Amino acid sequence: MNFLLIIGGLVLLILGGNWLLKSAVGLSLKLNIPKIVIGMTVVSFATSAPELIVSINAALSGAPDLALGNVIGSNIANLGLVLGITLLLGSMQVQKSFYTTDWPVMMIASMLLYFFLSGDQVIVRYEGILLFSLLIVFLVYLLRFQKTAILDELPEDDEILSTSKILFFLIIGGVGLWGGSELLVSGATALAKEFGVSERVVGVTVISVGTSIPELAASIIAVIKKEKAISLGNLIGSNIFNILAVLGITSIITPITLNDKGLLTNDIFWMLSISFAILPLVFLPRSYRLNWKDGIVLLIAYIMFIYITI
Repeated sequence: MNFLLIIGGLVLLILGGNWLLKSAVGLSLKLNIPKIVIGMTVVSFATSAPELIVSINAALSGAPDLALGNVIGSNIANLGLVLGITLLLGSMQVQKSFYTTDWPVMMIASMLLYFFLSGDQVIVRYEGILLFSLLIVFLVYLLRFQKTAILDELPEDDEILSTSKILFFLIIGGVGLWGGSELLVSGATALAKEFGVSERVVGVTVISVGTSIPELAASIIAVIKKEKAISLGNLIGSNIFNILAVLGITSIITPITLNDKGLLTNDIFWMLSISFAILPLVFLPRSYRLNWKDGIVLLIAYIMFIYITI
């Protein structure tokens, strides 16, 4: 029964995230926003919506380790699993903005999360406000400077939706996300009790992979369509959003208290290590390029993380 709740919740989250993504991209096409900016903002926010809804729901339901485990596990899955699989499908040219903006912001956000948790093991409201404020600064910078720096024509096959369709997909996407999060959180907490494992383990494994499926789908579609700008931008952007928006907004609503020390002694170090490892992988042996060998390295790291955690 609990597995059915989790599967049903994930299906609703994937559908809801897809509908939300459809409305978000449709709106950005109407506004003529360049693809790299769509990847770092619109797509990232839409594909992070499942994590946001699940984390808020988990924190309000008295399962903070599920909220933290979901975000930390999703960030590890985005780079280890999703980027790893994406690179096996084809090599990826990396934009200069990766090391000038995107990667440094991701590392600052990751280090801030570690700093906030390692102190008093709780993310309080003012820390949430600080995280969310950093996101606003990052987005303003992105839209002001990166928008004009990268001239990227939108492909002809992208569908421009009518305002009524954008609104329709936005509403059903939101309903799907909320309904899915309700099923997923209740199923996951019950499953943790049933099997005697912690909410943190369920969060960093089952739920994090489930809520990373939209990123995987978006990245694979981007590779197939040869839209590499969206693919890496989406993953790095999603990790930034997960910390600054998901945990930022969640902790503004209610403080997130860490209960399971494994999040601080194991999981967050895996997140920091894999996030850091992307930089040398981009520059070695050839600058600004990721290939299938890098994909294998990332997948091995992810498998090791799962093995050690379980």
